[in-house]
Amino acid sequence: MGRRLWTLAGAFALATGIASPASAYMVYVSNEKDNTVTVVDSATMEVVKTINVGQRPRGITISHDGKHLYLCASDDDSIEVIDTATLQIIDTLPSGPDPELFVLSPDGKTLYVANEDDNLVTVIDIESKGVLAEIPVGVEPEGMGISPDGKTMVNTSETTNMAHFIDTATHEITHNVLVDSRPRFVEFTPDGKQAWVSAEIGGTVSVIDNESREVVHKITFEIAGLRAESIQPVGVRITADGKKAYVALGPANRVAVVNTETYEVEKYVLVGQRVWQLAFTPDQKTIISTNGVSNDITFIDVATDEPVQSVTVGALPWGVVVSPN
Repeated sequence: MGRRLWTLAGAFALATGIASPASAYMVYVSNEKDNTVTVVDSATMEVVKTINVGQRPRGITISHDGKHLYLCASDDDSIEVIDTATLQIIDTLPSGPDPELFVLSPDGKTLYVANEDDNLVTVIDIESKGVLAEIPVGVEPEGMGISPDGKTMVNTSETTNMAHFIDTATHEITHNVLVDSRPRFVEFTPDGKQAWVSAEIGGTVSVIDNESREVVHKITFEIAGLRAESIQPVGVRITADGKKAYVALGPANRVAVVNTETYEVEKYVLVGQRVWQLAFTPDQKTIISTNGVSNDITFIDVATDEPVQSVTVGALPWGVVVSPN
């Protein structure tokens, strides 16, 4: 493993003086096919460690203090807990069957886990390692998002084509919102007023008002030379100032940059093959994509929306998370 310069963008970065991220953060990438997590230094953009983990790792997140990684070992039906100081697996949490994606509550105490095979969302208390609730949802749940105030959690069901709004106090579904085919991811705006839901097969992102629980806009994508069916939105991330959204477009091999006020696509950033998930560095200077088929991740400069460098990781990189400090 090592680093691979993104030839055109790398030359652009050198010519225009775009720097590597100023602060060093650890980037953690789950590799679905070879059962590993790759650790990359964001400052040097070099692989520093490969961790052997459970079977079919997908969803990955990190505790708010940065001390623990949580990893969906989907084929082991568990959540693995990794100590970021030692990079060793130190514990497991009861996830329910086939955990794919999850979201951590704003207070850091609760994990909400999508169980794809059982049509459930499992609610886990991290400290006690106990299951607080199992919430029946639609068929093939995957996407998970939580409002900044922690009061509302949204799960998407791929086959039912719905976004389920769940009250975190009661663990009850309050609203079911129909979206386009195969919804894969949920991201709330920083002010909590909207939930953005990507639809992989539908090729859209539905913008849902969190008060009315209605779709207020649908974002579509067009790329010259590509068929519509190859443009498949998956991961979504929104800048902390709420001004820009980044959407991973799967086999289109691009990340779309969307103006959140006008809902217009301002740019398509060419990255690796089958771009899947996204994560910002805490300073918001860089966003990182996982590129499954090309087995790499791409660092994108947020100021210029240019790809800076790609780094080879494990086989079929799926999820990505960055240390908070």
